[in-house]
Amino acid sequence: QVQLVESGGGLVQTGGSLRLSCVASGIIFSINIMGWFRQAPGKQRELVALITRDGITNYADSVKGRFTISRDNGGNTVYLQMNSLKPEDTADYYCHAVGKGGMDYWGKGILVTVSS
Repeated sequence: QVQLVESGGGLVQTGGSLRLSCVASGIIFSINIMGWFRQAPGKQRELVALITRDGITNYADSVKGRFTISRDNGGNTVYLQMNSLKPEDTADYYCHAVGKGGMDYWGKGILVTVSS
């Protein structure tokens, strides 16, 4: 089992920055991919960014050039640096991990609100 705990959300003005963190605990050696999803009110959950064990990253087109995902050397913490935030970035952000055998793990989510 893997547990994921997010932190760093909050309220920010348009153009501002926030840094989300996600700490994984449990059987972390089994984690192959970590990432962030988000879900805005009335919309489906969508991928924001992911990073593999080898450091390969992938981003949604809507955040390319503004968001950066990174992972610490121990592999149990993933960060999402969000710059040039827009009101449309307002959503609940969820940390996600893929473990052995494709097992999915989710954090409880954290709210990011960007005011116009």
